[in-house]
Amino acid sequence: MLTYYRCAGGTIERLDFEAARLKEKPGAFHWIDLEDPTAQEASILENPFHFHPLAIEDSLAELQHPKVDDYDAYMLLVVHGIRFDAPTDEFVTRELDVFLGPDYLITHHDGPMRSISSAREQCGKNLQAAMPRGVDFLLHQILDQMFEHYFPNLDAIEDKIQLVQVEVFEKPTRETLDRIFVLKRDVQKLRRICMPQREIVHRLSRGEFKVISPKAALYFRDIYDNLYRIVDASFSYQDMMQGTLDAYLSAINNRLNETMKRLTVLGAIFASMTVITGVDGMSFDYVAELKWRYGYPLVFVIMAAVTGALVWFFKKKQWV
Repeated sequence: MLTYYRCAGGTIERLDFEAARLKEKPGAFHWIDLEDPTAQEASILENPFHFHPLAIEDSLAELQHPKVDDYDAYMLLVVHGIRFDAPTDEFVTRELDVFLGPDYLITHHDGPMRSISSAREQCGKNLQAAMPRGVDFLLHQILDQMFEHYFPNLDAIEDKIQLVQVEVFEKPTRETLDRIFVLKRDVQKLRRICMPQREIVHRLSRGEFKVISPKAALYFRDIYDNLYRIVDASFSYQDMMQGTLDAYLSAINNRLNETMKRLTVLGAIFASMTVITGVDGMSFDYVAELKWRYGYPLVFVIMAAVTGALVWFFKKKQWV
């Protein structure tokens, strides 16, 4: 789906896209959003914008990592939004590709994105305050909202970590270990996309690109601060997950030690019975209690007495 907005004289209107509209009103700003575009809709990247073939390839492919490329007259920006779907324990990222020029902004993404939908809704009602100031300000608003949406998802991840920690200390199971590894993978994925995005936004805030005005560059510092907090949180979650994994392994080792201790106690008890029955069952002609009427019950009494003595000894030593 291709959505086209033009801002001229402070008024934003939604129009059907035609190449001629780009030059119809001098000084106008243009925003084209490509959501799951068809091949025909995506062809505008080649004509009329004539972007570099490598830039077009990067924007339409699933890169999996953030990046920024400066082509002097325009720039290509690739960033990722996140969503942590708590009911299904699924961590989802969504790529946003951005072409930014002096008077145009082109966004491409597969599937809906909340920050884009919000900006489109405001433009449709002519309530968008950033676009009349320039497309670089519009880019700032989109990125600012996208990274603001990180924080509720971070809270969801932290809640999941805390639930797993409680499970580790109360009753760890094999499923607990699976959940630990899933969360550990999600946190690593979060770090992998947030750390380069922090550096990218830092470059945007320093005014390294011609298509971003000095006035707009100042506003990107606020996004940088948010990303700094997000990266710090990802490091904290990584430490929490490593600590949780260590606690799980310790709990399993303690459980194994308790099991081995019980088996050792049982082995000692049965070993004593084996000695008694072995001595009493030797095949000699002259055995003291062999023909005694109470010899057989006496063996069981001795075995019971030895077992009781061993249990008392183990309890005294707090081995059971």
